[in-house]
Amino acid sequence: MIYTVTLNPAVDYYIGLEDFQEGGLNQAKSAYTLSGGKGINVSKVLKNFGEESINLGFVGGFTGDYIKNNLKSEGIQENFVNIEDMTRINLKIKTLSNESEIAGKSPNISSEKYKEFLNKIKDIKSGDMLVLSGSIPGSLPQNIYEQIISELPQGVKIILDTRGETLKKVLKEGVFLVKPNNHELEDFFGEKYTTDEEIIEAGKKLLKLGSENVLVSLGKDGSILITKDGVYRGNVPNGKLISSVGAGDSMVAGIIYGISTGKTIEESYRYGIASGSSTAFSQGLTDFESMKKLLNEIEIKKI
Repeated sequence: MIYTVTLNPAVDYYIGLEDFQEGGLNQAKSAYTLSGGKGINVSKVLKNFGEESINLGFVGGFTGDYIKNNLKSEGIQENFVNIEDMTRINLKIKTLSNESEIAGKSPNISSEKYKEFLNKIKDIKSGDMLVLSGSIPGSLPQNIYEQIISELPQGVKIILDTRGETLKKVLKEGVFLVKPNNHELEDFFGEKYTTDEEIIEAGKKLLKLGSENVLVSLGKDGSILITKDGVYRGNVPNGKLISSVGAGDSMVAGIIYGISTGKTIEESYRYGIASGSSTAFSQGLTDFESMKKLLNEIEIKKI
């Protein structure tokens, strides 16, 4: 089974504007809501690809009900802990020239609810995959990812998509894959990288720190996969960028899909690129057919 953890989910409220006037009245041209959170996005893409997963995390209030009902309507399993505080609302504003986001305030999560969550983690078995991604609410222990891993049996494949101190702490526990972008990689090591060689060298440091594989996304410049067996450079297929929201999560889902269907990490990388690109070229998260159409455009070179 594939499990995704979203500790700080949200209802994402998308607003389309021609332009944003600070201090004035802005009239939305379009608006819609989606259940959001990195792990939730991964589960949604996996469902679109025919792969089942179980969502873990915390939800509360009418916004928490919205998330649960949304997942249920899409046939996605969840085993969330219900809390008293309301799940946050994130505001995502897209104009003709820019994208902006206002992240909502995280809910308070009690120690009792945290213990309830850790009990759910014990359902994960050897051979399962676990996605740990996104931010950690301030009311939870900031070493929660380490605590989650300590509850797991040997043989669970852990995919980590987080940043900063959290990434540093969890790496030493040993993970299957980490997926920083180039800016997160620079922040992690406190350096500036201008060449592929510098990025690859930094990625190899993450291997030494405890990750079996490192995937560095470079936006419009593609991505680089670093494994113990080699380094691979992937392109970006042709297409018009509509929204970058969820593209990174879709990339993770594509790789998980490849692994779960028996592909190697190098073969799965192709699905990851196609999935992330397809979401970037779509209004919302990619479906299987859209992803599949891009596969032949993906070029991966060993360097």
